[in-house]
Parts: sequence; C-alpha cells; structure tokens
Amino acid sequence: MTHFVRNAWYVAAWSTEIDGELRRFTILGDHVVMFRKTDGTVSALEDRCPHRLLPLSRGKRIGDTVQCGYHGLTFDGTTGMCTRVPGQTNLPRSAYVTAYPIEERHGIVWIWMGDPEKADPSKVFDMPEFSDPDWAVHHGDALYLKSNYLNVAENLVDPAHVSFVHPTTLGNAASENVPVHVQTEGEAIVAWRWIRDAEPIGFFKGFGGFTGNVDRWHYYYLYTPCTAVIDFGSVETEKNCAEEDRNAGVRIFALHLITPVTETETIDRWLHIRNTALDDPQAETTMDAMFRKAFQEDKEILEAVQEEEDRPARRRPIRLAIDKGPLVYRKRINDLLELERTEDLASDPSPAFVYHD
Repeated sequence: MTHFVRNAWYVAAWSTEIDGELRRFTILGDHVVMFRKTDGTVSALEDRCPHRLLPLSRGKRIGDTVQCGYHGLTFDGTTGMCTRVPGQTNLPRSAYVTAYPIEERHGIVWIWMGDPEKADPSKVFDMPEFSDPDWAVHHGDALYLKSNYLNVAENLVDPAHVSFVHPTTLGNAASENVPVHVQTEGEAIVAWRWIRDAEPIGFFKGFGGFTGNVDRWHYYYLYTPCTAVIDFGSVETEKNCAEEDRNAGVRIFALHLITPVTETETIDRWLHIRNTALDDPQAETTMDAMFRKAFQEDKEILEAVQEEEDRPARRRPIRLAIDKGPLVYRKRINDLLELERTEDLASDPSPAFVYHD
C-alpha cells in the first residue's frame, strides 16, 4: 500500500478547469470540492459534510459559501467553518470542513493537502522560463493513467526507456547503448545523456526541420514528491554545441505535473516551454500531436506494469544499473513519509544530554 506525502504542493487542476460551479476533484485519495469565489480566487474544501457525509459538491453555492444539499448546513468557502445550521442558532465547534491552502500561478492551481501551517508559497514549483518573453508556454492535456504515481514519476527520470518505448517519436536506436549519467545530490534527481552525430528523432524531424545529423540531449529532472521536467533538444552536429549552450539549438522543456488520485490512479498534467516558433500556433498543435502519441506509449506500458504489480508476486523483481535514479527517488519519498509519521520533539534537547556532533 502506498502512503502519500501530504506536506507538499500538488497540482489540483489547470486554472481553466475551475469556474464558479462546484466541482469535485480527488487528490491523494481525498475528495475536494473547488470553485472560484467572487474575487476570482479558488476555494478548496473537504467534499464531505460533517453531519450526514453528503458530498458538498452535491449541494449549491451561495455567494462564497457552500450549502449542503441534505440539511442545508452552510460552510464558508475560505475557512471551511459552518456559518448556518437551519433550525438552530448555535453553531457546533465541530461543524466545519477542512479548507486547503491554494496557490495559483501560470495557469496552474496548486493545493496543499497536509498541515496548513507548513504551506509555504515559496515552495511552489516554478521556472524562470515561465515568465521569460524569449520562451513560449503551452498547456497540454490532463492524462489519466491507471497506475501508481511512483511508477509514473520513475518513468520520468529514466532516459533508458526512450529508445524502446518511443522509437518513432522521442527516441531511436542510436541511443540504446549511450551511457546515462545520474546525479542524486541536489534538490532534483537528474539523469541525462547526449547522443552525438546521429539521425534526428521523429519529434525533431517533424518540428525542428533537421535533415542532417544532429547532437541531441535528454536531461530528466525529478523533484519530490512528483514534478518532472524533461529538457530535450537538438542542434546541428557541425556546431559542436557545449552542454551549457543548449539554447543555441531547438530546446524544449516538457513538464509533467503529477497528481496522485488513488493508490492506482494518477493524473499527469503536461505542458511544454519552447525557445522556437514563439508566435506560431501551428507549432503548438504539431507538438501536442507528437506528445500525445509519445505519452500514450508511456500510458500503455505503465498500465500494463500496474496490472502485474496487482497480481501475486512469485519472486522479487530485479534491479539494474539504470535504476539508480528511481531507487534514490523511492528513498526520498520514504524519508519524507517517515518525517510525517513522527513528531520531532528534540529540536531543543534536554540539558541532560550533551551532544558532540
């Protein structure tokens, strides 16, 4: 059974998914009702009335409050506190629903499912390219997968699978035996490799317009708990591009904003940021089609893996050298879970203990 890291920012929805209507979302196994308040900000409340447990999303919105559709208890859209109990004047102290902290930026709604006092807006994932006029940002889809989120995230720090799962879109045979570099010391787990003087992959044949051989790269960044950035691109081989000069080529960031829904369901909201064809809407259409094809290939693999994981295991799976990134990722998740399972009362040690570390 997977336990979810709760003290973290997760993507709840694209901004376009939320309007003035009451809408139910499932995040980390919990149901949340969200709507836009009169000032345009997003309200996110526990989607269960504390009286008879009817989902509030089955009730109705009254201004910036939500009225339960069963007995009319009404809850404030900001605090979650009950503001009215029809038929009585006193408001029980236990009559409330959880109100979740929300941050909205770049057309993305982020939610904090854990201790609200620990919700630091500065920890919301961001990139300077989101606000840089030399880059174009385009939202893609919300891809639903019947797969545990850990498998989805691990797939996004694994360059080795690209040659075999995406042979006509994001990879080809030229990269099968090229070594993968892995760095696990920083904030993100990073896996990368360069394929030098090789035929361009299908993605850049269709979009980059390359006809001769190219140098191409894949850099996979995985941030806990489950945000992934894939920096990939191509440049003409004769330019002899250095690693730090990747902007000289056609460079794309594919972002995967992963939301665990349940133990075996995940939503991957993906978008891309590009340094080319900035004012060409046709480029977005072309890229979307290519990404959809590639991510469907991932979906089929990950859902097949989930089916096997759900069956009784006859023996333990093996691990290979290419699994360094995923193994470190699992350890980081387990470390975060352990922090949430316990309460640290040793920050101000007793004078009876003298530490020499």
